[in-house]
Amino acid sequence: MRRFFTKSIYINEYLLPIYHFASVMVIYSICRVLFFAFNAPMFPNVTFGSFGMIMIGGLKFDVSALIYLNLLYILFSLIPTPWNHKKGYRAFLKVIFLFFNSVGIALNVIDFKYYPFIMKRTTSNIGDVLKNEDNMWVLAGQFLIDYWYLFLIWIALVVMLLFLYDRVKAVQTTFKRKWLMYPTGLFVLTVFITLGIIGIRGGWRHSTRPITLSNAGDYVKSPEETAIVLNTPFSVIRTIGKKSFVKMNYFESNEKMESFFTPVVIPSDSATITNKNVIVLILESFSREHFGCFNDSLGGKLYKGYTPFLDSLAGESLIFSNAYANGRKSIDAMPSVTASLPALVLPYVISEYSSNKVNSFANLLGKYGYESAFWHGAPNGSMGFSAFANMVGFNHYMGKDEFNDDSCFDGIWGIWDEPFLQFVANNVGKNKQPFVNVFFSLSSHHPYKVPEQYNGVFPEGDVPLHKCVGYTDNALRKFFQTASKYEWFKNTLFVITADHSTFPVHDEYKTNINAFAIPLIFYTPDGSLKGVDNRLAQQIDILPTVLSYLDYPRCYISFGNNLLDKENNTYVLNYVGGNYQFMMNNLVIYFDGKKVSGVYNFKRDPYLKNDIQKDVDFSFELLKLKAVLQQYNNRMIENDLVCK
Repeated sequence: MRRFFTKSIYINEYLLPIYHFASVMVIYSICRVLFFAFNAPMFPNVTFGSFGMIMIGGLKFDVSALIYLNLLYILFSLIPTPWNHKKGYRAFLKVIFLFFNSVGIALNVIDFKYYPFIMKRTTSNIGDVLKNEDNMWVLAGQFLIDYWYLFLIWIALVVMLLFLYDRVKAVQTTFKRKWLMYPTGLFVLTVFITLGIIGIRGGWRHSTRPITLSNAGDYVKSPEETAIVLNTPFSVIRTIGKKSFVKMNYFESNEKMESFFTPVVIPSDSATITNKNVIVLILESFSREHFGCFNDSLGGKLYKGYTPFLDSLAGESLIFSNAYANGRKSIDAMPSVTASLPALVLPYVISEYSSNKVNSFANLLGKYGYESAFWHGAPNGSMGFSAFANMVGFNHYMGKDEFNDDSCFDGIWGIWDEPFLQFVANNVGKNKQPFVNVFFSLSSHHPYKVPEQYNGVFPEGDVPLHKCVGYTDNALRKFFQTASKYEWFKNTLFVITADHSTFPVHDEYKTNINAFAIPLIFYTPDGSLKGVDNRLAQQIDILPTVLSYLDYPRCYISFGNNLLDKENNTYVLNYVGGNYQFMMNNLVIYFDGKKVSGVYNFKRDPYLKNDIQKDVDFSFELLKLKAVLQQYNNRMIENDLVCK
């Protein structure tokens, strides 16, 4: 150790970039400790133990950010050239390394004091925030004056990094044959690139999506604590090119806006919660087109679909024949279904506002003693579901780790739906009642295979997905058979829907509207909910509908409608190709935030061929849309998504 501080140490040239990378990792961990020290009063629930978990979790985000920042340094260090060990070339590498990492450290240090102003890590939209400030440079200068000590901290950290950089130097590898330098260097570079991709994505599994800001929720107990887990360079890099929420001012007053729409739901004074159990089943890629019960007129009334069990269950349920997803990705569905948040422009879970406090089944019903769990057969952390579930208050996350039997692993995504649904049925009642549980299926994913014992059992259909739909439908049949044997079954409301639509086969589903068409089924074993409702419905309607069924008595925020209220004039909102797609009163409006690009009567003109905006009065529908957008965007920006 003494020699380290007094003399240079020499290591193999291929190990030197690893050492330099580790040096910056140390600096980033110091920055995380300092960030917390400067802002500790804002994180009152952080304990010594939880801070340890935060520090460990933060390493994943540090690795990702530092790979981005050091790409050039790593490439220039490892690309084999004759001048790799020339003094001038080594000086060039040092400049690149110190420049990019000094910028990254500066971003972290600035947030030591900037965080209290914005209550989140700085993101790439900081330019959008400041672009209208004529005195931006004055503000920056004042910031430096007021917080001069931050500059000294930055200098100290950069000096520390420089010291660590200079302590260790490279020993040139000698080859008996000089030409071996090139294949060796390229091999090492390939290994580094592979590890770099894994580091940027945050894991090596096929199901792992590149980590985003919301994944920090895996390591915290409260949404605001994600700011400690993250680092500022990561937050900036991962939001570059992402469209941020923009504050909207369509209405002169809140009163005028609220006359068209308010997300604040205040139940009647007489409401008393019924303590019924709730299970929400979200089915991967289950388009409405796959069902026979929703397509009586499809294929000349000969169409049977691929869901015989769910079709039979629908006959004993309340079904909505015109239901739609709010987004087109799985990560859009979870906030929409569980928290009544639409997917607009940028998915909530990858936005800079993903740490906002929001309503959900878990935290709302948890106030009345409901036990909550989220079930997904993929490796824990897949899709960012575990992070979101943790953030919105689910008591338990049950994934592949908890299933703990790799003999049922499909080899790519996770546990096959049939065994995992049996796992759900046999364990969901072990938690105390009442409970609210959300299950998300996965077997209808690419590459669209079924377990070997089911090869040839289910109709192949028109696309490879169809046999997977048949497999999961059968898995659900067995799930309900098992669940019906338990006492809790009769006291449970089941909600069945999909995360998004996919692969249309019939022309009727090859439209902008039906690209979002999904099933929506409410089933109660006692038969209290039955019938067909032809009104518009959407995923964000599920939360308020379930809460109404339970007679939930408290105020909450919802951007959807209570579908049990027959007087509700329902609507559907999606985002398509840079336009909001808004359906209401047989009309669909396409609006880019400033102007209307088209209006169609989707009932009379299902293929949307005739733009009728010059022929009809759609002013009410447009004002309703603007009210929803203004409420959503402004409340998202202001972190105003829960009742006070």
